[in-house]
Amino acid sequence: MSTSTLSRSLGLKLVVVVVIGNIIGSGVYKKVAPMAAELHSSGWVLIAWVLAGIISLFGALCNAEVAGILADTGGEYVYYKKIYNRFFAFMFGWSLFTVIQTAAISALAYLFAQSLNSIIHLPQLLPSLAAIHIGEVFYPFADLNVKLTAIVLIIILTWINAKGIKTGAGMSMAILLLVFAGIFTIIAFGLTSSQVNISNIQMQTTNHLPITVSAVFTAMLAAFWAYQGWAAVGYVGGEIKNPHRNIPRGIAIGILTVIAVYLLVNTTYLSLLSTQQLDEIYKAGNKIAAVEAVRTFWGANGALFISLLILVTTLGCCNATVFSSCRPYYAMAKEGLFFKKVAKLNDKHAPANSLLYQCVWACLLVLSGTFDQLTDMIIFAVFIYYGATTLGVFILRKKMPDAPRPYKVWGYPVVPAIVILFCACLVFNTVFSRPREAAIGVMLMLTGVPMYWWFKKKNVQSEIPVS
Repeated sequence: MSTSTLSRSLGLKLVVVVVIGNIIGSGVYKKVAPMAAELHSSGWVLIAWVLAGIISLFGALCNAEVAGILADTGGEYVYYKKIYNRFFAFMFGWSLFTVIQTAAISALAYLFAQSLNSIIHLPQLLPSLAAIHIGEVFYPFADLNVKLTAIVLIIILTWINAKGIKTGAGMSMAILLLVFAGIFTIIAFGLTSSQVNISNIQMQTTNHLPITVSAVFTAMLAAFWAYQGWAAVGYVGGEIKNPHRNIPRGIAIGILTVIAVYLLVNTTYLSLLSTQQLDEIYKAGNKIAAVEAVRTFWGANGALFISLLILVTTLGCCNATVFSSCRPYYAMAKEGLFFKKVAKLNDKHAPANSLLYQCVWACLLVLSGTFDQLTDMIIFAVFIYYGATTLGVFILRKKMPDAPRPYKVWGYPVVPAIVILFCACLVFNTVFSRPREAAIGVMLMLTGVPMYWWFKKKNVQSEIPVS
């Protein structure tokens, strides 16, 4: 038996869990190394984390005002229909499917598999095919043991979330408690260990070159992956109790919590490892900064502990992303702008078909690229839409001045203007600093143009009565 109505069963506590669970994943362990390699200054790395956190918070507050007026299942897809038009809303939803959310699932599952491989050493599979490539960009058979493990994880999490929203959200809460316990263990023992050296944190660059604005933006590209995911709570707006109040509150509480955690844990890493060591870790490609930091004061047992913690964290974040990301496709399909089967729910009130389509594409993306390639592509794409949502604050205040606003963004109009300007700068900087990832992201998003007209045509034909 299938149903067509999602049930409102998430209160504020679970909203906060969804926000934090979608954010804290791989970035908290891995992204400090590429940031150090870009900036060559531990002090500037922390500044980049703070700036990325502030911009994320500003963006979240702008999103919260829009969500407070328009909250429903589908998140920005629903907002953009009211702010702009159906075509722009579809392009966003299609971008979620082709790049933003499915690639996030793929990247998280990939890091989970990498961490598992570092613990139990998964057997090599088809090593003779590792050099096969598509345009010297995609190497589908490279690290096939890791990629197949990631695919298995995506399939399992898809199956779990098809069991219903309470099952998926409950699993996220349990995992999140373990993650916080593990992260605060690292902070407490790391900052009190004999190996800690606060003097490692300094503004001077190790290459004795001045810090450029482009380098800061490129480093923040990595930091934004660690902050990425807070907007996903809007995708389940139709399943949240009192969404106009709980979504804005949940976003603000979640983001502020994450900023505090990130500053503490990255201060720990930078106090234990020098910028040169982090640069070497990044160049090695197969090492994770957090593992090497904990290894300095707990040795091999510490490396095992942090590897297990990364497994749990990426499992939780991947589960939260699988859980929330499929909802916009369900909302689109209900309007005839996605594959028709996706509009059906199973007997657990879960969008099982939407989960299935998402699963298949995410698995293909796992085969397509590496972790950092996927995350840079995601951030480029997502900031186009973060800017569009923030612009919506100005548009809605003109179009709907009398609409009830449970939350009004602090610092209007300065804060929204800062976010829009920053989004534009980040997108343009990525085009020049990461042209390959930007080009792939744009190409995948633009496939939505012909798909929109195809879905629209099919929808019109299905409405024509048969004589």
